[in-house]
Amino acid sequence: MTDPGTRPTATAVADAGGSAGEREVRRSTRSGMVGLAGAAVNGLLGFVLTVVIVRGLGPAGSGAMFTAIGVVAIMGVLCCAGADTALVWALPRRRTGRDGDAARLLPVALLPALLFTVVVAMTGVALSGALAPVLFDPGTREGAGLLRLAFGGLPFVVATTVLLAAVRAVRPVAALVAVQYVFVPAARPALVSAALLTGAGVTLAFAGWLAPIAVAVLVCVALLARPLGLGAGAALRPVGADWRTLWGFALPRAASATIDASSMWLTVLLTAALADQAEAGIIGAVGRYALAGLLIMQGLRVAVAPQLSRLLGQGRTGEAALVYRRITAVIIALSWPGYLLLAVFAPGFLRLFGAEFTAGAAAMVVLAGAMMVNSGTGIVQTLLLMSGSSGRHLLAAATGLLLNVTLAVLLIPPHGALGAAWAWTVGIVAENVIATVAARRVVGEPLITRSVLRAAAVAGTATAVLAAAGAAVAGRGVAGLFLTLGVAVLLGVALLLHPGVRRRARATAPTLLGRGPS
Repeated sequence: MTDPGTRPTATAVADAGGSAGEREVRRSTRSGMVGLAGAAVNGLLGFVLTVVIVRGLGPAGSGAMFTAIGVVAIMGVLCCAGADTALVWALPRRRTGRDGDAARLLPVALLPALLFTVVVAMTGVALSGALAPVLFDPGTREGAGLLRLAFGGLPFVVATTVLLAAVRAVRPVAALVAVQYVFVPAARPALVSAALLTGAGVTLAFAGWLAPIAVAVLVCVALLARPLGLGAGAALRPVGADWRTLWGFALPRAASATIDASSMWLTVLLTAALADQAEAGIIGAVGRYALAGLLIMQGLRVAVAPQLSRLLGQGRTGEAALVYRRITAVIIALSWPGYLLLAVFAPGFLRLFGAEFTAGAAAMVVLAGAMMVNSGTGIVQTLLLMSGSSGRHLLAAATGLLLNVTLAVLLIPPHGALGAAWAWTVGIVAENVIATVAARRVVGEPLITRSVLRAAAVAGTATAVLAAAGAAVAGRGVAGLFLTLGVAVLLGVALLLHPGVRRRARATAPTLLGRGPS
């Protein structure tokens, strides 16, 4: 037993810190695996929804639907005013339960956001007729109806977003995954398909896209009741410090959140306004593919954000940086192969939507490169936000937005979807570089290490060689795509049959499952 009067040695402190760091990594890995599973389901269901929309409505009709969805995405995040991210940051630093002070933050976040949303929704409904010719082609007769429906559904969208953020902060990640990544994305293609099969137009299909949100509000309230002590005597009356704490973080985040969440939809809206609805439909389809790979990062981000907030709030920056590096290496290993395949086999991927969408192949190549930069910096945006530096994050996001919009105005009229892709790419790269530099300064720990670079080199090189071989043999179309995927599966099975690989997998499994060595 250690003598109470003996000062711990440097080695003992380092061992304790390393042990604590590894425990935090195992905890983040457990949550991350659930988040990844949810992201996979969400990505598959999102692809199904996109196929339903583009196959059922064609380029012009899908462009109109994507435009309406874009209005909801942009206005929904704007009306949340950063309250959702503020809850993810603040709730893990509070005491939950009946006697805790966490529940007091719920009305602080929810009431101002909903009041603001109601005002915006009423204004938007009143101005729908005037806004429709700006956002939709002149021949789109359902434009005004789509906008009225989009603005009318905003209060439900905002309530769900804020409540889901609270669920994310106080419940295990599986609860969030069940609602946001499974229920809502599963209901949407089913309802949109039902509307299209009845011969309904874009407006009713869009109503099917909105409908699951209303149910999600009730589910979130039920999930929050027990951990926050709602209905069991928990104090819901906030004090002045609660307002200052939450909105001091939320207001700078409001602008950056709008920029982050609306990047694709802003590109679609600008393309519709500066080119035409068909080009908007093409960039919408291309953007769906490009953002699909980010679902891996999103699944891991939602899993570890509360953990990062807790660690950074306790001054445990080394452990937070370790979690960041491990998660980023996983993101690169899982995302880069997909983006390289998107770039090489862009015509094949887009052919699955219909022959008319293959015109966006060059735009797909450009955006795949941008998303490799985005995923290569990992969850740096989350790390910066969970440190409390919402102002620095706003600077990064605003710089990316300014570059995106400026270049869009210059490039979309002559180049259509390709010009939109280049503008979006420059904005993405600039935002991520600025955020990475800011996070390194705030956290004070190295973020990009040899382990991260090694993951990038292995994932990039192996996939590039395999994709180049597949394209050389069968071309960049559907045949080359499926040949390459088939060879990749066979190689994966062969590796798993190798005794050395199996031994390494067995040795790694306890850590991945959150257990120490046996």
